[in-house]
Amino acid sequence: MSDLVHIQTGTRAQRKTAATIVVTAGIGALMAFTLGWFGGFRVNLTPSEPLGLWRIVSLDRPAVIGDVVFICPPGTAAMREARDRGYLRGGLCPAGYAPLIKTIVGVEGQEVEVGVDVRIAGYPLPRSHVAGVDGDGRSLARFSGGVIPHEYVFVHSEFIGSFDSRYFGPIPATGILGLAREVWTYAP
Repeated sequence: MSDLVHIQTGTRAQRKTAATIVVTAGIGALMAFTLGWFGGFRVNLTPSEPLGLWRIVSLDRPAVIGDVVFICPPGTAAMREARDRGYLRGGLCPAGYAPLIKTIVGVEGQEVEVGVDVRIAGYPLPRSHVAGVDGDGRSLARFSGGVIPHEYVFVHSEFIGSFDSRYFGPIPATGILGLAREVWTYAP
């Protein structure tokens, strides 16, 4: 009888230890996430920019061409379709999407032409080939071109498969969360 009690007690003690470890790890992970989130840290898991840990840094001036930013996509039909197709993830932006990391390549008042590639203010945008279909063979709508409106920006990534303004057009600069700064990244 005492062996059975010892076995049951050992099992109970093991379960208690395992539960303590799981709860402690969960609390630690939640604290790390909370501190990281409020500290402006984000993990990029998309190939549009190098994979890894990034930080949102306050932007205390108007955005300019060349700024790499975290920006919230607006709640447009194009963005809803992009989410349905898996181009965007859900997140904490006002429209329910995760922020994008993109480079600003055009600002208000500039003319954008979209054909086989993109031209801004008459100059070709490097690595801006516009695909007709996505990786699953579905047709891709493209931005029809025009002048970038007041308080809007045209965003881009040099990654060939990036979902950026080539397809959805300029987006509100009010969605900019801040500059994107690499903390620890890996570019294959």
